[in-house]
Amino acid sequence: MDAQYKPQETERDAQKFWDENQCFKAVEDTGREKFYCLSMFPYPSGKLHMGHVRNYTIGDVVSRYQRMQGKNVMQPMGWDAFGMPAENAAIQNRVPPAKWTYDNIDYMRNQLQALGFAYDWSREFATCDTDYYRWEQWFFTKLVEKGLVYKKMSTVNWDPVDQTVLANEQVIEGRGWRSGALVERKEIPLWFLKITDYAEELLADLDTIEWPEQVKTMQRNWIGKSRGVELSFDIKAADGSGAEALLVYTTRPDTLMGVTYVAVAAGHPLAKSAARDSVELAAFCEECARGGTSEAALATMEKKGMPTGHVAVHPLTGREVPVYVANFVLMEYGTGAVMAVPGHDQRDWEFATKYGLPIEAVIADENGQAPDLSKGALEEYGMVINSGEFDGLDFAQAFDAIAARLESLGRGEVKTNYRLRDWGVARQRYWGAPIPVKYGPEGQTVPLSDEELPVALPMEVTVDASGSPLKRMPEFSDLGDGWVRETDTFDTFMESSWYFARFCCADNHDAMLDERADYWLPVDLYIGGIEHAILHLLYARFFTKLMRDLGLIKVDEPFQRLLTQGMVIAETFYRSTPNGGKEWFNPADVEVKRDEKGRPISAVLIEDGQPVEMGGIEKMSKSKNNGVDPQSMIDRFGADTVRLFMMFAAPPEQSLEWSDSGVEGASRFLKRLWRIVFEHLEAGAPGTLDSASLDDAQRELRRKTHETIKKASDDIGRRTTFNTAIAAVMELSNALGRFQADSNSTSPQGLAVAREAIEACVLLLSPITPHACHALWHSLGHEEAAIDASWPQLDESALARDTLELVVQVNGKLRARIESPADADKADIEAQALSAENVQRHIEGKTVRKVIVVPGKLVNIVVA
Repeated sequence: MDAQYKPQETERDAQKFWDENQCFKAVEDTGREKFYCLSMFPYPSGKLHMGHVRNYTIGDVVSRYQRMQGKNVMQPMGWDAFGMPAENAAIQNRVPPAKWTYDNIDYMRNQLQALGFAYDWSREFATCDTDYYRWEQWFFTKLVEKGLVYKKMSTVNWDPVDQTVLANEQVIEGRGWRSGALVERKEIPLWFLKITDYAEELLADLDTIEWPEQVKTMQRNWIGKSRGVELSFDIKAADGSGAEALLVYTTRPDTLMGVTYVAVAAGHPLAKSAARDSVELAAFCEECARGGTSEAALATMEKKGMPTGHVAVHPLTGREVPVYVANFVLMEYGTGAVMAVPGHDQRDWEFATKYGLPIEAVIADENGQAPDLSKGALEEYGMVINSGEFDGLDFAQAFDAIAARLESLGRGEVKTNYRLRDWGVARQRYWGAPIPVKYGPEGQTVPLSDEELPVALPMEVTVDASGSPLKRMPEFSDLGDGWVRETDTFDTFMESSWYFARFCCADNHDAMLDERADYWLPVDLYIGGIEHAILHLLYARFFTKLMRDLGLIKVDEPFQRLLTQGMVIAETFYRSTPNGGKEWFNPADVEVKRDEKGRPISAVLIEDGQPVEMGGIEKMSKSKNNGVDPQSMIDRFGADTVRLFMMFAAPPEQSLEWSDSGVEGASRFLKRLWRIVFEHLEAGAPGTLDSASLDDAQRELRRKTHETIKKASDDIGRRTTFNTAIAAVMELSNALGRFQADSNSTSPQGLAVAREAIEACVLLLSPITPHACHALWHSLGHEEAAIDASWPQLDESALARDTLELVVQVNGKLRARIESPADADKADIEAQALSAENVQRHIEGKTVRKVIVVPGKLVNIVVA
């Protein structure tokens, strides 16, 4: 072997071997335990960023480890290719989205291959491939037949510049997140999938999967199961005439006697009716339609309202209370109306305080007294007061009693509700999968037949900011005889909701899925950012249940285990600009002065030597210009060094702080390991290892080898804490270095023990630094490639010790370390600990009250 580690040459040779031998091609084998490892596939933005590298390295390490355990591993890769960024890029660069997307895919694929990821590229697809989304279209038509799809008029956030619907979270201070245009609330026809039909199953099945509890909690909150009472208030118009009863839903019927007003959404029929007779109210409703609609916005916005002139009649007392239109009530949530109890709801309290409405206490404080409501609402549960016959009841008792009374009067009933709403899947954009529906001359709405599929998206188009070009393409939409095709496209969450299943049988051109999906599913480990914890994961779970119910697969859940990796973060640097903005500089262009502990003190721009401000450590992003180009690191240090640093710098779930010195340290370690192997081979051939004839140094190295195997196996296989596994291998390599410096290391037994340790290092690191380990394993004389080698086997007998090191504490503080025979009894250990010189100093003149011996670990001497 070469004495010097040459990463570019080593990586080229390894990748050539893997490619020529199709090492990563997955084939179904019912005689072997399968392992399906999947990382969330990337959007083809143009270049990989370090977040991608971290995510995919984690998946690759696990995949390679599981392969070494003898499992049949599949690790595919594809592209989440539809979406707004491609349209925006097309407008900016004046190229069709398809060309921009496929060019980016080619570049990013090369980057992934350069990192040596063990992907089965034969399964690759992009979601903008017609052969992929045609089955999504087919699936949609089957859902229509099953009654799980419907179209209805829906009030949406409409961006008049981007000409598309925005999610509530994409409306920021009343403006579109991308265009900055004032968002309009308008009604348009939209397609919906009935995810609410699966709400209870989606909730219950969270208990069957191994996901972080934080993610499960986020999903439970999003589904939002609640038990409450739906009740009705009679409505009287300003002229005294009756109107349709107003339905509200509450989880706090125990506060019903504290209702002092009712509030409805600006889009509620009652509000619209009242606005027809009031110019001021109509203007206010229009203002509400432009407001923020996310829950965060609703919680923090100023509470505003206007009376409708109507009154609501309390269903139990007959008391009349005013009806307001309020900006904090939305039609999308509940019934679009709320019974306001300002004494026991802070939002209602703020509104009542602003408009001088009554605030009444009907729940006692912790002392059983009427609370002071002058500073805010009492939202805790408690005993009911000021509620007539219900006084003295606790929450559960009051809930049942008031619900029963309402039901007996025909004014209410107990209901289980869900916060979850049906999934609106239509988008008014071009770059997406066309919705497979046509409309007839007499208003017919008909899903396309199998023979009419796929509806291929035209690729050679000009995209501008005036909305979807499909709406201006009669050659796409006009089917003749008065029939027209739907020009809306699917929400891109549709494509990412079933791609994991398609990977199982991506070469099937005659069906959406086949029996191979039943072999591979569910995904055994799914890896991705926690920012996808709600919508993507929820929709993928929903799609899995839909596919099951249509007989396409047998599993209930898509991902058995979930790992959410942390962000990659880095230092930021900037200078303030005259207009009040900030100019950000890449860390590579900045020289940082640090103190003796490595903490930054000051920084200057290398180009001009002038100071820059330090903006702290933040997630790598284009906006802060603190990203590091993975390709530049690969070109400089090699892919294995980048992979090693990524896995060593932090546990997967935690944020990883980028460090150039850390990358350099990873590079030095690989060079040192390479040198250790070279020097070992130069020393001659090892003998046959005879564990019974080892000297102390040899026995100690062998013990260290198997301690490392035991720890790394647990760290990678169970805990997925790759950093501690790497640290253990580094300790073993240090022990090897010390051992090789010993004159006895070149004896046949010395070389045999060293060979075992070296091979353990190589195999334990091979999932993390596969290229270097491929070369080293070959240099060590193995005909079998490292990719096909088994994980090192633990020899428990090698862990046995003649002596053990024990920590000795006096009143819990470390005072000594002692070497004690492994078979020493408690009395001997106590005597040895008490006689230690430093222990004697700390117990002199004191009374020993107790000596606690923890076998194999410590001795604690309690003195007074």
